[in-house]
Amino acid sequence: AAMAVLVMFFVAAALAAAGGAELVEHTFVVSQVKLNRLCNDTLVTVVNGQFPGPAIEVNEGDSVAVQVVNKSPYGLTIHWHGVKLQLNCWADGAGMITQCPIQPNKNFTYRFDVAGQKGTLWWHAHVGSLRASIHGALIIRPRSGASSYPFPKPDKEIPIVIGEWWEMDLDQLDKNLRNGYHLDMPRAATINGKPGDLYNCSGTVKDSNIVKVEHGKTYLLRIVNAALSSEYYLKIAGHKFTVVAADANYVKPYITDVIAIAPGETVDALLVTDAHPAGRYYMVAKASQSPKPVPQIPLFITRGIVQYSEGPRKEEEKALSDSSTSSIMAPEMPDEHDAATSFYFHGNLTSLQPQPVPANVHEHLFYALDGGFFCRKGESSCNNDTNMMGMVNNVSFQLPTTTPLLQAHYHGNMSSIGTLRELPDRAPRMFNYSETLEPTSKATSVRRLRYNATVEIVFQSPVLADTYANPMHLHGHDFLVLAQGFGQYNAETDVATYNLVDPPVRNTVHVPLFGWAAVRFVTNNPGN
Repeated sequence: AAMAVLVMFFVAAALAAAGGAELVEHTFVVSQVKLNRLCNDTLVTVVNGQFPGPAIEVNEGDSVAVQVVNKSPYGLTIHWHGVKLQLNCWADGAGMITQCPIQPNKNFTYRFDVAGQKGTLWWHAHVGSLRASIHGALIIRPRSGASSYPFPKPDKEIPIVIGEWWEMDLDQLDKNLRNGYHLDMPRAATINGKPGDLYNCSGTVKDSNIVKVEHGKTYLLRIVNAALSSEYYLKIAGHKFTVVAADANYVKPYITDVIAIAPGETVDALLVTDAHPAGRYYMVAKASQSPKPVPQIPLFITRGIVQYSEGPRKEEEKALSDSSTSSIMAPEMPDEHDAATSFYFHGNLTSLQPQPVPANVHEHLFYALDGGFFCRKGESSCNNDTNMMGMVNNVSFQLPTTTPLLQAHYHGNMSSIGTLRELPDRAPRMFNYSETLEPTSKATSVRRLRYNATVEIVFQSPVLADTYANPMHLHGHDFLVLAQGFGQYNAETDVATYNLVDPPVRNTVHVPLFGWAAVRFVTNNPGN
């Protein structure tokens, strides 16, 4: 029988283009350039000299060809985050999973279709931490045009990419993470590549991303969280959002003054510019973080500006040329430790239309997410902050070193991967997940699933231990988010909370801090 392979961040796979589809071609030149932020020139690895990289804009059913020209010193791949790539998993761009990294001074062309999907997705590097600077929006519009949106037709669409500015070498960041050190931090948060006016040496409006609007118009904000690990709260002073889609799937319109968006997630939201007076309003993105005793990091917050064209021109020009921000209205932001804001935002999203939820589940999987400790050779004690790594069911994933996982599977040569291990379907000890009772092992952990099976996964964060919220992304598939909750998942009672009518369809789920999330999907997109 055909098998689908999942690797914890899950492996996937391009649909035949529909009639009238076009071929959209791009060339991505990856190189190191010096960009000036926070009054420093920093050598960063980017696409086409841009941070963030260029947006790919297509219509539903189009074919895409992206030639990647690697002029950087790093091997890298590009992943098309959220694109299903039906029966074309080789184009997924997961380094050492679906392909070897594109080596320096080499080229590689990705070819895939975007049939059956519409909305906001994104692309990013998928080797190490390079996605911190190599990323961009991927926008799929309905083939029949904006008039077919199931919400008021916007007057304009505006990408909003939340990211982070790293001054340290991202290759060194990866080495530190592999060695168990996890306290490296970016220098600033960014909106569309700009850190805003809150950081030392920025401090002026010209360092902010400015969104120019007209009074009485409707704008579709296509929001991407491209940060490495932080969820962000997004607000605009004096305005509300109407959320209409998430992860390129329509949702029932949800009116809110704050958007909570985890790394990897996308949100489409309508902004009606009806504020009085017509002036300037801060757009603020603020990172959330776990409460103590988890080590506290600097507060990452960035401000952009929504600027009404009807505002006083001379005052605007003056403000743009100096550090005066007194006339700009700022929103009141949630506390960085306020996990409830994220929990309720995600819990209030439901599918626009009823969803057929598969009732007969063939595989029940329980994945405990945590930070485990590993022992270095010769160490007598492993439990310290410099030996920590992320893990699932007490196994920390280790990439193959010679043969990509999918290639080994395709050729029936999985034994060539010496670190291969079947990912357990349960944690080694089922209790309150408050601590790791044994050293974490490293392995190329794989879960093999039969074709067309219905799979339910419960992701559980630690209930009592020092912990972080975790986004989990599935390659090549969407899934139904049936429920989320705080505390320890109870298989007997929590099933009653499942939304079996209109659960949101996502490709990334944000597992709540001190909580759990249950998802269900069908393995209908195998590797070749």
